[in-house]
Amino acid sequence: MTAARFAFTFTVNADSIDELGHVNNIRYLEWCLDAASRHWESLTPKHLRERYVWVVLRHEIDYQAPAFLGEELQMETWVSWSKAAQSERCYTLTRPSDGKVLIRGKTRWCLLQAQDHKPIKIPPEILNLFHPNT
Repeated sequence: MTAARFAFTFTVNADSIDELGHVNNIRYLEWCLDAASRHWESLTPKHLRERYVWVVLRHEIDYQAPAFLGEELQMETWVSWSKAAQSERCYTLTRPSDGKVLIRGKTRWCLLQAQDHKPIKIPPEILNLFHPNT
């Protein structure tokens, strides 16, 4: 299954730094969630975003190296699989200056109907956005 990938770069700001002088672990999770939202919004028309919402079932992050104030980072995300109402989204955060992978993560999501918040099988019109070559 080929997945549609989404990436963006940003610079670490002072609000992201903890008392140890590097990026706080919670900030990495926030960046993953931001990547998921940006990817969803970049691929879906407004009517789909109004009809469906995603909720998190599970997060998993492997921290491999720290990031520091002022560094430029690149976040990449893609949906690795989808089945029934669930999908798994992967993340890789790298430091382009040296190619170092800082985190690898996964989130399991569940698709809900926006109106009543009940789980719904992921429709083909959404599957085709995240897995265009299936």
